[in-house]
Amino acid sequence: MNNIFHPHWGLDWLWSVPLIVGTVLMHAFVLRMVNFGVDSLLKVNGGKTFRHMVSIVAVGGPALCATAAHGIEAWLWALAYFFSGAISTQKSAMAFSLGAMTTFGVDTVHLGPGWQLMGPLEALSGWILFGLTTAFLFTIIRKVWATDEWV
Repeated sequence: MNNIFHPHWGLDWLWSVPLIVGTVLMHAFVLRMVNFGVDSLLKVNGGKTFRHMVSIVAVGGPALCATAAHGIEAWLWALAYFFSGAISTQKSAMAFSLGAMTTFGVDTVHLGPGWQLMGPLEALSGWILFGLTTAFLFTIIRKVWATDEWV
């Protein structure tokens, strides 16, 4: 009888679950800090002086910060792929990680034997992170628009 659990199957989970938890917590922390900055900007300016510039900074800044956070989170996954031996080169690990996180996929890079579950788990993490970012940016835009009399 075939064992449904591959001997390395647990290693996928052992590497992936802490990465999911860590990247979600990191992302929540970054979004919280960015929100604090936006709140401070809107309180100081009140949306009245240089309204257009404040709106651009208050919406564009968080979008850039969230993009940077996604990049760092993909890099952390890439490090895990490389150091676990799932992917042999750093460049391939990063390409695979970005493909998995965005659910775009990369045809030319494949995880080594016993590590195939990490890709879908990173995709799950990416869905969570992009969902948090989308909700956050929507909230920021609503907050900025609420302070602007011209919208």
